[in-house]
Amino acid sequence: MPHQIIDRQGIRRRPEGLPIMYQSWQRLLFMHWPLPPQVLRPFLPPSLEIDTFQGEAWIAITPFTVKNARPVLLPPIPWLSDFHEMNVRTYVHHQGVPGVWFFSLDAGSALAVLGARLSYHLPYFRAQMEVTEQQEGRVSYRSRRLGEGEAPAQLEAVWEKGPVLGEAQEGSLEFFLAERYCLYSSKRGRLYRALIHHRPWRLQQATLATLRSTMFEAQKLPTPAGAPLLHYSEQQDTAIWPPKRLL
Repeated sequence: MPHQIIDRQGIRRRPEGLPIMYQSWQRLLFMHWPLPPQVLRPFLPPSLEIDTFQGEAWIAITPFTVKNARPVLLPPIPWLSDFHEMNVRTYVHHQGVPGVWFFSLDAGSALAVLGARLSYHLPYFRAQMEVTEQQEGRVSYRSRRLGEGEAPAQLEAVWEKGPVLGEAQEGSLEFFLAERYCLYSSKRGRLYRALIHHRPWRLQQATLATLRSTMFEAQKLPTPAGAPLLHYSEQQDTAIWPPKRLL
């Protein structure tokens, strides 16, 4: 296949039209591991290309908290708009547009799980989740997937926030990993893209105190070796557009 130019700047522009919802993502931790691209290829639709940095693919677990999730023109709803979430992801592109592919998403809200499965064709699962800030700068996150017949999918992580790094520079690994402005999903062989708009990520360093996870194994994904590369962000306000069918 000929080399394809990937437009990493154009996708960052605010999309035309109105978004369908707003969300604020808080206490978000990126945990990234490198993997050979050929290892991930069997887990992705053939219509998507694996996005790589210096020849390596990356797989990630990203726990965070959703705050004030609401449809456009409506206020947040108490007890429905705030919940914890976590995703297992990698990075892909389609016709030069880079984005995120989710292997799984776990959420503490049954409504969010149902809505995202139906509207965005995403592999969401209901989970029991608990997040506490044990002391200033130290976050504890626990998640256990619910539902009979589901593969055990659990995560227990404790991390400490580090110094602020600021916005990632274009061309850097941090930019490649964090600056993603769309997601891809698939249903019955059809490919969809949903656009997301937000300011550039303001990243911080982070240090892991504890990490126990079966999130990769639950999806039958390869388990990467070694410690993850960590980045943290305190808050990111987002606008999300409805998915559009590509194929």
